[in-house]
Amino acid sequence: MTQTPSVTALLDTAVTALGGSRRDGQIRMASAVAHAIDTGEHLAVQAGTGTGKSLAYLVPAIRHAVESGRTVVVSTATIALQRQLIERDLPRLAAALATALHREPTFAILKGRANYLCLNKIHSGTADEPATELFDAFELSRTGREVTRLREWTSDTETGDRDDLTPGVSDRSWRQVSVTARECLGAANCSYAEDCFAERARRAAGKVDVVVTNHALLAIDAMSPASILPEHDVVMIDEAHELVDRITSVSTAELSGAGIMSVARRCGKLLDDETTDALHGAGEFLGELLEEAPPREWTRLPSGMAPALASLRDRLWQARDAIGPNVGVSDGSAAAARSAALTSLEDTHDTVVRILGAFDQPDESKRRDVVWVAHEKVGNDTRPVLRIAPLSVGGLLRASLFAQATVVLTSATLTIGGNFDALAATWGLPAAGRRDTDGAEEAGSAIDVTATGLSAPSDNAPVRWSGLDAGSPFDYPRSAILYVARHLPRPGRDAVAEATLDELAGLVDAAGGRTLGLFSSMRAAREAAEAIRERCEYPVLCQGDDMTSTLVRQFAEHPETCLFGTLSLWQGVDVPGPSCSLVVIDRIPFPRPDDPLLTARQRAVEARGGNGFLTVAANHAALLLAQGAGRLLRATDDRGVVAVLDSRLATAGYGGYLLASLPPFWRTTDGDLVRSALGRLAAIPYG
Repeated sequence: MTQTPSVTALLDTAVTALGGSRRDGQIRMASAVAHAIDTGEHLAVQAGTGTGKSLAYLVPAIRHAVESGRTVVVSTATIALQRQLIERDLPRLAAALATALHREPTFAILKGRANYLCLNKIHSGTADEPATELFDAFELSRTGREVTRLREWTSDTETGDRDDLTPGVSDRSWRQVSVTARECLGAANCSYAEDCFAERARRAAGKVDVVVTNHALLAIDAMSPASILPEHDVVMIDEAHELVDRITSVSTAELSGAGIMSVARRCGKLLDDETTDALHGAGEFLGELLEEAPPREWTRLPSGMAPALASLRDRLWQARDAIGPNVGVSDGSAAAARSAALTSLEDTHDTVVRILGAFDQPDESKRRDVVWVAHEKVGNDTRPVLRIAPLSVGGLLRASLFAQATVVLTSATLTIGGNFDALAATWGLPAAGRRDTDGAEEAGSAIDVTATGLSAPSDNAPVRWSGLDAGSPFDYPRSAILYVARHLPRPGRDAVAEATLDELAGLVDAAGGRTLGLFSSMRAAREAAEAIRERCEYPVLCQGDDMTSTLVRQFAEHPETCLFGTLSLWQGVDVPGPSCSLVVIDRIPFPRPDDPLLTARQRAVEARGGNGFLTVAANHAALLLAQGAGRLLRATDDRGVVAVLDSRLATAGYGGYLLASLPPFWRTTDGDLVRSALGRLAAIPYG
């Protein structure tokens, strides 16, 4: 039998074929990933920009898949990275390794069922009726035009994948031609099963070496009694810093008066008037109670809410029983309508039951879920919504992910306060199971700064995992300055302080534009954009002026331009070169103090004797700070400044903890020195 080349040999082959060069961090990471696969020990890898982490985990993943005949799952958080892997990285890598592996490795992408056209829904004409009272005639007409285009597209598309549709359509229109996994009739009951786009994708995924998916589908697979992903024994999680938020989002459910009305409409043709009216009445009553409820967390059910929810629960189950099981219905249209109705009733019923049971445990820190009222914008109106989300997803991940496969988690930012402990605890990996690798120690990732919260639950045979900082090709102290404006007033809740705007204008002028401004709110971003337009001669783009992708392209193409915005810019901008010579962060990105979920998580840590502020709020801020600062250096010859206009980073007791999460930039609080450095950079010709 032919010997499979080693991971390092395959990595050399791939790098040479792709026109790259050897990188120490990439080799360390690839070797650590191969070791994790061989031993079954989970691995967390921090790999800075320019390390080449995609190749570092794909090469050992492909080697394992080809050698073992088992599929490897790669999960990402963003569509952009999925596309990069499927359209660029994997095709080139598969071709590069084909000779060494004696066959070309195969790959496919797999998404949730709702991302694909549903042929049964399209051909049976069971599209949902829009809630006409919520939308004006123009919106309804637009939806009609888009649905018509989608029906026509059915004949042209090979994949039925929403991401392949250009231009795209609104969520409302897409819902008319798609179904969720719960609404699907199932291959055994659908006359279009053989041609079903989602089933085709799933069948293809079961035959390949590497399946690329997303964190949401990974979560659904973990929570579902049936397997959605193909059988696998290794999972690579890229953009792992977003894993907890994505799992939490999938695990979050909501109730509202309008939502109950929508369920009643969907079931109306299948129910008698009395049952429909009872469901309507229960929904109206819930909506009225929520209208009177302020937006905040519930630590107990308010007066009158328990009987209202109990009544709604009973009405939903009564309606479900009235429709009856979806058995023996041969007509595709009728079966699809019944399936959608039953799914909406059962999901809503389960949410009500979950909310009613959320308060059974008297100790708040031991509850499984957090319940709160939020006010969301619908057109020009604000409507109350009751939400429920898990207090922690560590247990789910520990039982359903780490217990089932060897998992490698990687990102450019995984160490908080200097180590992996904080994120590992949120993933359900106990500190007792950690084995620090030599590579981590060499890379300096074992800084002894950590929150004092208790570890994730462990047992007598803890899950084994290790952490590795693969380093970065950047010479941070020589390439960038971290400037903390120590002299500025602490940021308040009101408008941006004049002194802060003056400081920002001085930095932008010194940099000659070339500024990416990262703000904690859209209000602050707009205020700053207006101020800089008045005080400086450089053009300023602000998020919301156009599509974010268009703004980022304009920012990259015109070096004197500034771009200001909020969260998506903190994590989604990759602009190497002189266009981004200055990254300004207006304030430490702590979560909102009224965020009910994070507040509840903070209280739970404190109830166990830990430091809730460090474990939740400071860790949240540290991760975003690292992501934001990471926008500056995107290529090895980049130079510039990260300026934090929040004096607390230099003066507060937690400042050192946050700084330990940032790259080792050269640090200063001297504004004159920084403006001089920016001026010298701006004087370097470009083009």
